[in-house]
Amino acid sequence: MVEWSDEGIVLAARPHGEGSAVVMLLTRAHGRHAGLVRGAFSGRARGLYQAGNRVTAEWRARLSEHLGNYACELAHGYAAAALDDPLKLAGLTAACAIAEASLPEREPHPRVYDGLVALLDAMARPDLGDAWIAAYVRWEIGVLADLGYGLDLESCAATGVNDDLAYVSPRSGRAVSLAAGEPYRDRLLALPRFLIGRGGGDVDDLFRGLALSGFFLERHVFATHGRQPPPARTRFVERFARDVTVSGGGSSI
Repeated sequence: MVEWSDEGIVLAARPHGEGSAVVMLLTRAHGRHAGLVRGAFSGRARGLYQAGNRVTAEWRARLSEHLGNYACELAHGYAAAALDDPLKLAGLTAACAIAEASLPEREPHPRVYDGLVALLDAMARPDLGDAWIAAYVRWEIGVLADLGYGLDLESCAATGVNDDLAYVSPRSGRAVSLAAGEPYRDRLLALPRFLIGRGGGDVDDLFRGLALSGFFLERHVFATHGRQPPPARTRFVERFARDVTVSGGGSSI
């Protein structure tokens, strides 16, 4: 018998047979890991296996390569807190989908896990406004870094200085200054100011951030394996755009 205990975040729960589900968790020490839960959608377990909930989990299997069984207890019900906010619910769903689609199974990524917990904590704070979207962008960039595709936003790729950074090279993932990048601006990605500690965080800056992390996720994580980014992420960005249009903008960090 093989078994372990860990903390985890529910990424997905898919029906399996009558009343059971295959639950995918992002655990801190055991990575993205699946397990069978019997009675996952009935009784006191109802609502526990919603994407985004943080749980304490026990996993048992006869052999380590088997699917095994989960027994979980709720540690924090992030999913229920997001139900009344369609944009936060879309962001939570997108983050879980990105984690499930991008991280290798059973490979520990504790920094990605800790970053996702921090993102969910930010989403749960009503006083932050749309600042959690900036945290979402930082988390996606952290996923890229943990997978070996980190961006270098510390200094200009052309000059080596860190003044007036305004762009990111789509080829190298390195920052480019305003002066050095101006002749090539149509071929460069905009660098959000909040990623380099220069304020920002208005609606346009948040969209730049989502475009930046989304571009590199698609290029390095999904396209290389012949896949598209999860539809949940596309819906999240579309939901943000729709909310901004309805409200007339004005969100800021």
